[in-house]
Formats: sequence, C-alpha cells, structure tokens
Amino acid sequence: MAFVKDLWMKTVRHPGGRKEKVRTARHGKGKRWLAVWENPDGREQSEAYERKADAEKKASAMQADVARGDYIDPNAGKQLFGGFGGRWLSSRMVDPSTAIRYEYIYRLHVEPVFARRQVKSIKPSEIQAWISDLSQRVGTSTIQTAFLVLQGILDLAVADEALKKSPAKSPIVQVPKRATEEIHAWSDQRVQAVIDAHPDLLRTLPIVGAGCGLRQGELFGLALEDIDFEEKLIRVRRQVKKLGAGYVYALPKNDRERLVPLPDWVAEALRVHVARSEPLVCTLPWEKPNGKLRTHNLLFRWTDDHFIKARSYSETVWKPALVTAGVIPVPSKDPRARQRFETTRKEGLHQLRHYYASISLVGGVSIKELAEYLGHADPGFTLRTYAHMMPGSHDRARRAVDDRLFRPRAASDGTATEQGAGR
Repeated sequence: MAFVKDLWMKTVRHPGGRKEKVRTARHGKGKRWLAVWENPDGREQSEAYERKADAEKKASAMQADVARGDYIDPNAGKQLFGGFGGRWLSSRMVDPSTAIRYEYIYRLHVEPVFARRQVKSIKPSEIQAWISDLSQRVGTSTIQTAFLVLQGILDLAVADEALKKSPAKSPIVQVPKRATEEIHAWSDQRVQAVIDAHPDLLRTLPIVGAGCGLRQGELFGLALEDIDFEEKLIRVRRQVKKLGAGYVYALPKNDRERLVPLPDWVAEALRVHVARSEPLVCTLPWEKPNGKLRTHNLLFRWTDDHFIKARSYSETVWKPALVTAGVIPVPSKDPRARQRFETTRKEGLHQLRHYYASISLVGGVSIKELAEYLGHADPGFTLRTYAHMMPGSHDRARRAVDDRLFRPRAASDGTATEQGAGR
C-alpha cells in the first residue's frame, strides 16, 4: 500500500474526538512530504520530496512497479560505478588480449570520470559530453571501445537491479562511426619491389603474405607442419601474439583455423627457403601467459634464433624495405639519432593482404571463397571491403542489358533490325 506522509504537520486527537493539525518538531526543516510504499518483501520504504504532488507520483509509481514485478530498490542505485566496473572486467569471457585492452581503456578513459559516481546519478547528457571530450583526444576506435566498456558496466548495473534502464542507451548518446576509406591495392611492381628489398632470410615472408593473404601474426606463427606441398594448401592454425609484456601462440583472429590455397609461386619460394634456412623450434604458451606450452617449427626467424616480433620486424625490416622500394621517404633522425619513418596505416604489412584480395577477385575467386581464405567471420564484411575491386562490373552490366533488350531480330522482308525500348 502506498501513501504520502506530511513530515511538518501531524493530526492530534483530543478528548471528546476533536482533531487538530499541529506542527511537528521538523516543521520548516528539510523536505516536507514523504512518499511511502511497500517493497516486494512487504517492508516499507520511503523517499522525501519538497512537493506533495511529487511524493504522490513517486509512491504510486513504486507501488505499480511492485505490482508489475519491475521494482528496483532506489537505494541500490546509490552503489558506485567503480564497484560494477571491477565486477564487469573480471566477468568478461574474452581472449586475454581483449581483456587487457578492456582493462587499459577502463583505467585510462572510463574510471577517472565515472568510478566514484553513484550509478543512478549518471545522466545521458553526461555520457555524451564524455564522448565529445574523448573525440578531441583519441581516435574513433578507442572511443568505441571505451563506450563498449561503459555500456557493459551500466548493463551489469541494470541486470543487478541497481538501475531500471541504462543511460548509455538513450537516443541522445551518439558514438562516432569509423570513417570508411576505399582500399587501393598496390601494383604488382610495388609488391615485387618490396619483396626484393627484404633480406634473404626473410624474403619469403612477404611472398607468403602477398600470395596467400595471411595476417602479420599468422605469418610470424607459420610452421613447416602447416604447409602441405602435395595438396597445395596452407593450414592457418595459429598466430604469434603479444600479450602484455610477453608473447603467446593463439588461434587466428575470430578463433578460426582455415585452409588457404598454396600457389606454385609461393610453394617454390617456401621450398627454397626451407632448404636454405632450417625452421626454428620455438616453444610458447598457448593463448595466455600461463597456458600450456606448445612447440612448433616456425618458418621465419631472426638471425639470433628468436621468433619474430611485430615491432622489431616493422622498424628493422619492413619500413627500410619500403624506403628501398620508394614507397616512403628516407627516414629522419630524432634528437637521439634514432630513425623516424614517415608512415601511415596505408603502408603496413596488411597491404599485402589487400593485394592478395585484389588479385584473387580479378582471377574470378568469389566473395564467399575469398572470405574463407582471408579468415573473415562474415562474407558481408569481405564484400563491403573489397567489392570495388571486383573487375568489370560496369561492363558486365552493360552487356547484360544490351544482350537482352537490344538483340537483333529479323524483319518481315528478311532484313535485320534492332529490338529495343522506344524503337
């Protein structure tokens, strides 16, 4: 049962039955009206208001929530956001590298703003202001991850009945979308120049990248036992992955192994490479730093018999090769005489993967097949990324119309005329 109580006045019953309104000890102090209702456990709860109408509205609404089974304890919303943040981070069932990124983003961008706030006090307008502030300092990808973390924590608060609904899901909260740029594949000449600029020990690595479309970590984790020369296939089964301060073997992106056709050009390069450079027997933990140790015969390695690390390869092999091939300018020197290369995301090793996609489409490989070879979880993503590289689409469209609507037909006098609209 819900009702409203006046905290400033009370009714006194005199002998004989006369009633009188008198002031309470609280008269003129604090809020006057107390909304009172019974929670699902049958216990009274209350909240004070300045105006009687507000108290009546609150009492009625809370009792209606109890009747519908939608009741949320108002005191639960006083819990701090930081408490839910810690529980959310520890409950994520994601791979270790994703967990590390979530923790980093939370600590750097979410915790300083929201951790000490009561979850019920966080407003959609404040979330939007936070997003706008982030957009002045970090990239779109970081903003999207930070919002994902914030939204997940608030969803946990809703699930734990500390909130009725998440302020992050208000229509006024808008997260910037990553700008889509049309990918332009490198020419055959540029790819060959970059390959030629690699040192002998690692020249086969970009050949496999360009000829089979493997990701960077997959190239570093490629082992001799993954190559089937007889069936002309590569089994992409792992990547070398940086995890915190260490490295592990892990499944390829999207946790999917896959088969990729092995072209004769790549197969011959691999045979020569294996004959000249014995594979590296390398042992690393699987998926996490304390994971079960696995040993593989890695095809590519440094001269000091260590596995290849992405940053070292980029700075000491890939970027110098780009300079030699004329893709980027000669590096400058910083005050400590260290080389500084001028590169963007458009000059990374991933360009070889784009090249593979482009020549595959030109060769008639379907989008569905290409998605499987690239390890994309969704062929729709492959289509959105590479559809513009599909050859001759305009010509095919023209021919399709011409072949159907403008076919020659025989006239009654035996001469040929053209059939078409408006003729």
